[in-house]
Amino acid sequence: MSLRAEKIHADVAELLGCDPAELKPDTDLTDLGLDSMRIMGLVEQWRTEGADTLEFADLAEQPTLGHWTRVLSKPVSGAEDASGKRPNT
Repeated sequence: MSLRAEKIHADVAELLGCDPAELKPDTDLTDLGLDSMRIMGLVEQWRTEGADTLEFADLAEQPTLGHWTRVLSKPVSGAEDASGKRPNT
């Protein structure tokens, strides 16, 4: 699960109808109008874009841009490299 921070920020800003620069890492996104249905929409979108193990609870438990960026920017553990081999095997 690895999405770029700029992509995450842009997607959230678009959904909220604001500029990505207006969003601070510690702002509670639910205070800005993000509800559970919109979070689920982001989960589905980001799953199709490579975050296939993302779950609703991963985002809903702490609805801040900083937390989401940390969750979504993590490289997948045990992922194959470009040659198709797993690291350290």
